[in-house]
Amino acid sequence: MPNDRILSGLSLTQKAGQVASGEFSAEKAVREDRAFLVIVAGDASDNTKKKMKNMTEYYGVPLYIYSKKENLGRCIGKEYRAVAAVTHPGFADSIEKQLKIVSQLNREEQAWQK
Repeated sequence: MPNDRILSGLSLTQKAGQVASGEFSAEKAVREDRAFLVIVAGDASDNTKKKMKNMTEYYGVPLYIYSKKENLGRCIGKEYRAVAAVTHPGFADSIEKQLKIVSQLNREEQAWQK
């Protein structure tokens, strides 16, 4: 987690009070059109991933699978968190840019390994 810009950005967003963490709170933020970005932990249950994927597609909110529940929770000062929703557009854009970079690097690495 040291030097992880995504989790650092999420931590700063939490300090600003702009994160809805946990499945219930994130779901509520998405339904109330307050969420601008949703991050689901990679080790979250398949049911949670599917539920959040369907909901974010319906409401038009970007969704990314990233990190682990432990890291996601720790960066926002909580225990384990499977889902976090960013409720500020500026923070969401900044974090999403970093997520896109990581996503692109992962795709390039997988293509290189083939």
